[in-house]
Amino acid sequence: MLHTAAGAALLILGYVTVWFVIGMLRKRNDVADIAWGSGFVLLCVFFFFMRPLSAIAMIVYALIVLWGLRLSLHIARRSSGKPEDFRYRQWREAWGKWFVLRSYLQVYVLQGCFMLLMATPVLIAAEAASNRIQAVTIAGIVLWVTGFLFEAVGDYQLSVFVKNKRNKGDIMQTGLWRYTRHPNYFGEVLLWWGIFLIVLPLEHGLWAIISPLTITFLLLKVSGIPMLEAKYADNPQFQAYKKRTSAFFPWRPEGE
Repeated sequence: MLHTAAGAALLILGYVTVWFVIGMLRKRNDVADIAWGSGFVLLCVFFFFMRPLSAIAMIVYALIVLWGLRLSLHIARRSSGKPEDFRYRQWREAWGKWFVLRSYLQVYVLQGCFMLLMATPVLIAAEAASNRIQAVTIAGIVLWVTGFLFEAVGDYQLSVFVKNKRNKGDIMQTGLWRYTRHPNYFGEVLLWWGIFLIVLPLEHGLWAIISPLTITFLLLKVSGIPMLEAKYADNPQFQAYKKRTSAFFPWRPEGE
């Protein structure tokens, strides 16, 4: 397991360093968001060719590659032709002369560390010899599909809303967004809990809980909901939406 983790760590370090160079050349660190999903794709492809392949590993690789490709392509399309994301732009202004070093360490290397934690199920699956499909495997796949649909549909609905010029300045409040302020984040968390269930019966499978716990913490407490909603702190329409709509778990709007 340690040998597998060490190989993954070196691969990730090289990967995020390449994206750091790209970010510096393009003068926008939000390319790190594109790199996030595709980094897991790289890991899965690496272990697909470098380790013996089991049925469980194949399932894990396929699901993560599908998720990672969709997410990276979605973010790339969303950011194309637009200024650097406001979060990275704020850091660019705040870091001053330390911008390059802090960008490498606090954006790219730190993301690589979280990527390694999140990839725990991939490392466990890479060492697995199990071809046994159990009830918990099916449950994990169902959970993953549900989460993937929430994330993909939520992203699609928001992109359609944003492209409509009549909605400029308005807050998305229809579709999945009527029941949760962050259906894409809910889906993201749910699908990683699904991956955890898939690898749970494997040797060391319980360690895979690091992955969903990490993404749940990041999205609910760090770089997801808190940072995004802080942007709308002075927006009356969003504050009204916030009062009646669940932050994370889909639920009927308050008062209905």
